[in-house]
Amino acid sequence: MSATPGLARRLGAFDATMIVMGGIIGSGIFINPYVVARAVHTPALIIGAWAAGGVIALLGAFAYAELAALRPEVGGQYAYLRDAYHPSVAFLYGWALLLIVQSGGMAAVAATFAKYVVTLTGIALPDWLLAVVTLLILTLINCLGVRSGSNTQTALMLLKLAAIAMLVIAGATIAAPHAAAKAMLDAPLSSDLFIRFGAAMTPVMFAYGGWQTASFVSGELARPRRDLPIGLLAGIIGVITIYVGVTYICVRALGADGLANTPTPASAVMRLALGERGAQLIAAGIAISTLGFLSQSMLTAPRVYYAMAADGLFFRSVGRISAKTHVPVVAIALQGIVAIVITLSGTYEQILGYVVSTDFIFFGLTGLALFIFRRRQPPAGFRTPGHPVTTAIFTISCWIVVIATIAKSPVNSLIGFAILAAGLPAYAWWRQSRLVD
Repeated sequence: MSATPGLARRLGAFDATMIVMGGIIGSGIFINPYVVARAVHTPALIIGAWAAGGVIALLGAFAYAELAALRPEVGGQYAYLRDAYHPSVAFLYGWALLLIVQSGGMAAVAATFAKYVVTLTGIALPDWLLAVVTLLILTLINCLGVRSGSNTQTALMLLKLAAIAMLVIAGATIAAPHAAAKAMLDAPLSSDLFIRFGAAMTPVMFAYGGWQTASFVSGELARPRRDLPIGLLAGIIGVITIYVGVTYICVRALGADGLANTPTPASAVMRLALGERGAQLIAAGIAISTLGFLSQSMLTAPRVYYAMAADGLFFRSVGRISAKTHVPVVAIALQGIVAIVITLSGTYEQILGYVVSTDFIFFGLTGLALFIFRRRQPPAGFRTPGHPVTTAIFTISCWIVVIATIAKSPVNSLIGFAILAAGLPAYAWWRQSRLVD
């Protein structure tokens, strides 16, 4: 392993910011305001839910920024979990990432992208074939080098931002404001109101997820102790601005009740502003947004599998670095293959049901890891503002999401936990194989 080439540190703070934003913004913000509006029924609460979710994500970014300064290693969150707890915890995270969280999400997003492309262009190709071709192309691009993958991700992110800017500007300047858009609270503060607000937070938190994947490329950042904290904080603040802005525009144009009855609010706003051409333009923007998410996923997640292999806890070949491109080509190919298999199997919708409870367990554990590191060693570089209070709020919020998801979808949660538990014998086997070697 020591004779193989190392990863190339070719990325900077701007790349990290684009990776953070690309990992968060997919198709959710174009749809989820409708889901939130069904739970809470006034503009103040709808917009407030997105602002609150952004604050929680920012508190998490603070903790991750300090962890990045303490452990500027390849694999990011994988390394934090490994060093704070035990290699088995980090392995289970990588296991869940490959089999549930990342691959299932990529398959679902690839299918969404294919549907939008077929609808927009009328191309005579089945959705599944277009989704598979897209995943193959992105796999190839990322195998060509980290700069190739990052440039593709940045270009798609900028196009995505342009589409969102088009939605916000058109909604603010052309679409007439809805008569009911100025209403604030339609009910006094009560336990029922808090329960509904809590229900609204689940899709919001899910929509804000993904920023942590930027930590996976720590080993390819030129100055990880500086670049990753900048990327995390700038990226999260940028996304909060975008999410709150888009939600405000949707509420302004459609009203709270209209938003709650519109499953495709972004298209509805653009249709009000620019007619059917506007709806087609935002559909193209959503397609680009989903493609950007796929590109970011293909760039980041394979670094976790590479780190697992480097630790002797995965197939040795996954830990190989290309002498020509200085990227883990086998790990990248593995991510592409698993996502393609799930796409072809058609099981991605079921797998998405397992994602939230599984993913937020590791979110919470990572927040808790900062407390552990603070006891072991002094902070190095970035310090989390307001710690331990801010870190505790983030960690507790993650556990609340897990509990709420279990209560809402107990079967899906149990299946997700069963897949996670299946990683324990796999970990034991690889650990034993390493000891024998």
